[in-house]
Amino acid sequence: MLSRLGALLQEAVGARDPSIDLLQAFVEHWKGITQYYIESTDENTPAKKTDIPWRLKQMLDILVYEERQQAAAGEAGPCLEYLLQHKILETLCTLGKAEYPPGMRQQVFQFFSRVLAQVQHPLLHYLSVHRPVQKLLRLGGTVPGSLTEKEEVQFTAVLCSKIQQDPELLAYILEGKKTVGRRKAPRDSTTLPRDTASHRDKDHSHSSAPARGPQLDGELCGAQASNSHLPAETEEPDCGTWESNLITSLLGLCKSKKSRVALKAQENLLLLVSMASQAAATYLVQSSPCCPAIAEHLCQLYRSLPAFLDPADIAALEGISWRLPSAPSDEGSFPGKEALAAFLGWFDYCDHLITEAHAVVADALAKAVAEKLFVETLQPQLLHVSEQSILTSTALLTAMLRQLRSPALLREAVAFLLGTDPQPEGPEDNPCTLCAQLIRHCDHLSDEISIATLRLFEELLQKPHEWILRSLILRHLEGRPYVARGSPEPESYEDTLDLEEDPYFTDGFLGSGLQPSAKPRPAPGPSADGKTAVTEIVNSFLCLVPEEAKTSAFLEETGYDTYVHDAYGLFQECSSRVASWGWPPGPAPLDPHEPERPFFEGHFLRVLFDRMSRILDQPYSLNLQVTSVLSRLALFPHPHIHEYLLDPYISLAPGCRSLFSVLVRVIGDLMQRIQRVPQFPGKLLLVRKQLMGQVPGEQLDHQTLLQGVVVLEEFCKELAAIAFVKFPPRGPHLNLSPPPEGQV
Repeated sequence: MLSRLGALLQEAVGARDPSIDLLQAFVEHWKGITQYYIESTDENTPAKKTDIPWRLKQMLDILVYEERQQAAAGEAGPCLEYLLQHKILETLCTLGKAEYPPGMRQQVFQFFSRVLAQVQHPLLHYLSVHRPVQKLLRLGGTVPGSLTEKEEVQFTAVLCSKIQQDPELLAYILEGKKTVGRRKAPRDSTTLPRDTASHRDKDHSHSSAPARGPQLDGELCGAQASNSHLPAETEEPDCGTWESNLITSLLGLCKSKKSRVALKAQENLLLLVSMASQAAATYLVQSSPCCPAIAEHLCQLYRSLPAFLDPADIAALEGISWRLPSAPSDEGSFPGKEALAAFLGWFDYCDHLITEAHAVVADALAKAVAEKLFVETLQPQLLHVSEQSILTSTALLTAMLRQLRSPALLREAVAFLLGTDPQPEGPEDNPCTLCAQLIRHCDHLSDEISIATLRLFEELLQKPHEWILRSLILRHLEGRPYVARGSPEPESYEDTLDLEEDPYFTDGFLGSGLQPSAKPRPAPGPSADGKTAVTEIVNSFLCLVPEEAKTSAFLEETGYDTYVHDAYGLFQECSSRVASWGWPPGPAPLDPHEPERPFFEGHFLRVLFDRMSRILDQPYSLNLQVTSVLSRLALFPHPHIHEYLLDPYISLAPGCRSLFSVLVRVIGDLMQRIQRVPQFPGKLLLVRKQLMGQVPGEQLDHQTLLQGVVVLEEFCKELAAIAFVKFPPRGPHLNLSPPPEGQV
């Protein structure tokens, strides 16, 4: 097209200077457009049925052809000079705003996009270009469902691409109309270098010369005040909050009902925040509504959710992505499904923005999301007296944690949930923090709230942030205060517990005819590496549940080897997640002369141990969640966690309890209660088959107790498998050969 245009022009003008006739043709096309408005009387004819689109296309072709014929690179040709001097873009913007003829705004957006994309000469530094660009941005993105959304998003794509190539342009594009509130913009010492020779024609002295423009170092107001080319309505700028600019336009397009438009707008915004320039990123944070506006839209979507959502429905929408934010069609419908999908999709987008953005923008956006969504919106609901409010907000927070990937937002979420206090808790402490309240929710009167909150903590434990483990567990285990000081190594495990007071080992129990599956063996001495032999630990857990209370041997699917396989994969994943945290390879050595200090396991472990001690009296689903959290904790390769949760042979300090000691007392309680249940083995096997879906479910006497026994047996096998894969007795992990059921 351009070569044909050039040939026609050369043929028409003969030996005359082609640049003169290019300019003449350019001016004639522009006058043809203006003449239409003088002569036309039909207000209903669409713009696309007039000659305006054709004339605009000819003007664009002339500009591109002229630039290709320029001998001196970087110099503006006569046609481009005419466009700048006569403020053609300003006039077109006004015509687009008037929307006359109908569809003119669409034509204007297209012309702006094509000129900025195809003309290589830097244009956005010129006042007569970036000012109409700002005005055109204010025309778009304001009305949802606009007929020009497609053209608007293409226009913003060109601008974002130009800014990505030259971050200095950000200040020109974001210089826009302000709302009430006068303040001096924050000053940043980092300023982009201004290589004017590469962007401006130094010989230009007319009004089309590039304006000095706003500074990226925060001196926006002063730059505007000294610019003689500003229109009268902005000569005394008000440096307050931005009313409308590229950011607000993009956010408006992100809300489009047309999925392709919304996706393209989100990609444009992602391109904008991922600029490598420190100064541009600082300007974007300090002098634009970018971060607060993104976070506010997230809060608006949250507030549009129903007051109550079933946690199961929330979990069913797992995996919502910002690129595919609509709810899966194969999932069951429920009230608020589309609103929930929109919220989770935008949260995923915020997380992705923070991951990809410049560190300055990422930190600011993460803080904005934390302040507006977590603190101002979620926290009041988590602390509410309404059980429905607590349940829904907890389940939503769990879903957000599951999607969260960005380190900056994870840091804010962890600080929000757990606080930052490094000091160990005391048993009498009753803090009014959010973390303390959430831990109390794990032992709530409502089983649903307890389950939902335990799921929240289980999700939190899978996140790669060291403070999670330190806050909940490790700060209480430092110095190993749970180990008795100054006492000789016990000769047998019986010496580590006050067994004469434990019903599990009473004469009455042993004389009842019901025996534990194996009498506790003498505690082995530590191996060369200082760790109790893993075979003894595994046997201790496998033999803990008495034979009368075991049913898994009757069913092939529940073997110990399955737990070993699963535990190996989970342990490898957990180990890789914490590898960079610098944990010690072994427990800290004890000073035998150091006096014992009171030990408190912390409120989180205390609640878990309390829940574990009531496993025979709690609903099946609650027991599954309690044991799931404890097994997650046991997987961590920190020596103190391993010792406290998985070593049955440690000599506990007076008044201390460990996971194994809690289990021992549960078994003691179980063996006494078994005697009061007629036909216990048969009923227990029936309940296991019901839980596995092998037989129809029917209500039985003592069903809660029987279900608790099934969970207890499986949990002991799971702990044995975790201990086995963490410290295998033979060779590398890949050569594991699990022992037969019930022994190592």
